[in-house]
Amino acid sequence: MPESKHIAPIQPMIPLSEINSPEDLKHLSITQLQGVADECRNEVIKLVSVNGGHFASTLGVVELTVALHHVYSTPHDKIIWDVGHQAYVHKILTGRKERMQTNRQYGGLAGFPRISESPHDAFGTGHASTSISAAAGIAAARDLAGGTEKVIAVIGDGSMTGGMAFEAMNHLGDLKSDVLVILNDNQMAISPSTGGLRTHLINITLNKTYNKARKFIWNSISLLNNELGDAAKNAVRKLEDGFKAAFTPGAFFEALGLRYFGPIDGNNMEQLVKALKEMQELPHPKLLHIVTTKGKGFMPAEQNQSKWHAHSGGFDTTTGETLKKADTSLPPKYQEVFGEALVELALKDNRITAITAAMPSGTSLDLFQDALPNRFYDVGIAEGHAVTFAAGLATEGFKPVFAIYSTFLQRAYDQLIHDVAQQNLHVVFAIDRAGLVGEDGPTHHGSFDLSYLHTVPGLVIMAPADEQELRDMLYTALYDLKGPVAIRYPRGNGIGIPLRKNFESVTIGKGQIVREGSGLALLCIGNMTSKGVEVAEALQKEGIDASVVNMRFLKPLDTALIDEVAARSTHLVVIEENSRIGGLGSAVIDHLNEKGLNKPVLKVALPDAFVTHGSMKELYREIGFDTPTMAENIKRFYKGEER
Repeated sequence: MPESKHIAPIQPMIPLSEINSPEDLKHLSITQLQGVADECRNEVIKLVSVNGGHFASTLGVVELTVALHHVYSTPHDKIIWDVGHQAYVHKILTGRKERMQTNRQYGGLAGFPRISESPHDAFGTGHASTSISAAAGIAAARDLAGGTEKVIAVIGDGSMTGGMAFEAMNHLGDLKSDVLVILNDNQMAISPSTGGLRTHLINITLNKTYNKARKFIWNSISLLNNELGDAAKNAVRKLEDGFKAAFTPGAFFEALGLRYFGPIDGNNMEQLVKALKEMQELPHPKLLHIVTTKGKGFMPAEQNQSKWHAHSGGFDTTTGETLKKADTSLPPKYQEVFGEALVELALKDNRITAITAAMPSGTSLDLFQDALPNRFYDVGIAEGHAVTFAAGLATEGFKPVFAIYSTFLQRAYDQLIHDVAQQNLHVVFAIDRAGLVGEDGPTHHGSFDLSYLHTVPGLVIMAPADEQELRDMLYTALYDLKGPVAIRYPRGNGIGIPLRKNFESVTIGKGQIVREGSGLALLCIGNMTSKGVEVAEALQKEGIDASVVNMRFLKPLDTALIDEVAARSTHLVVIEENSRIGGLGSAVIDHLNEKGLNKPVLKVALPDAFVTHGSMKELYREIGFDTPTMAENIKRFYKGEER
């Protein structure tokens, strides 16, 4: 029987080893593209199982990433990945697959897109809700220069809760620039997304009547586009637009000036390629709504997306079972001590409320959420709103505690000054991840909070030296103060001191001497107090007897204690895990100058630079924060030697 002419020949699968740039994807079939996607997914699972990293979000956009690079041509065309931790497959496909084993490692690839790393990384992204703004700016530059490149912003539904995304869409609609916004809807950020937009998106993805009609209209337009006259085409378009306005979230996006398409299955390669090719032909702002599964292809991540948002590595690539046993001897993490203490206090005081900006598990406010859900607020990725929302609560006699990473509080600086500090409202800022954070690198290091908070009038700023001080400072912030308070504490485990069941007030603006010495004094704040003790013990072996002071407060500064220590010391050293500009060291020098005290002062602080990514041990060694280097530099300073 002769072979049918209608049977397409079987196309050979293309191994990932033969994909060295996006150009290698251009002529592949849908089946071959899916084969590449499957290999990429397996590569990501193997990579994170060893090195750790962001995980579930990357798995959810594997098909989208392959489809984007099949249809578009980077680096000519620009793809901006919001937040950026879903860009691992993007890196694999853009000439970096051989280096992916160095991802997030010291001296290796960054865990986020970085302009300096590859021309395919159009914009560096580590914080959420920035992609559409960047895309609008890139498109405006293209339009001014008369360019032809396409600009695509990929943003998750979690990031879409950030006000900056709405500001950008509003402006983009006014610009009328050719930009494609891809809304990756997986109902998840790090934790489940919240807010009215999430509910709206869920409703539309579940509306069977709309989906059937939408499919009919869209397919009709695609099939008849070359056959209809202009009048008929316009009529069909108006029918589509009217249908959207009546039944879909497209009415919202189109009111901002973006044509809305979708939702489509974001894990279906055929649908993605078809939709992206159609988007290429539309020379105006548009939004393609795709629905994906976070953790796609790795069942443990699909079943527990929050847990598998990121992983430290060391798990079975099939079952997800942890291969390395957790060290149960380690002290509790600072965030856990904070979360448990806040619940303990709130159970006795119904005025205490807790606020997070899409980070309940990351800040341990999930403990509060479970215990007291009626007084817990997750506002989404909307830090500015969170601060002013807290201010509103405070005006009515409640005691809002806003737990947030140091790097993310930077996004709400105006609200902190204008809405909280100027009105002297009792809002407690629990600032987690203060100082360096390791592998996530400069976008996530909390390097600047002492500096940017130091200038705010009336703000009390404290940092605990250990877990017990964190508990006591939280109690003090809630019950001994009436205005704004900031408590900053580091990522990771405490130092392991026993915790009291009761709380005790910390005297406002008072530090303490924790080690007596003579000649040299180490003024430390926060977790650097224990580091100061280590350094003092190392110096003791060199014949140098150093005092160690736990300053506790940056503001109000314990000037009396500084005077006391300065009076019996020839040299002062300030140790802080914060930028050397504007923090405790600057405050001490300013005070000594005002008093007319001429004392040599050495600042041991983070450099005036963006510290790279790597393990804490590697980063400390690079910047001289390891104990031997710190002790050696201080010894040379004390002895008047060149460093």
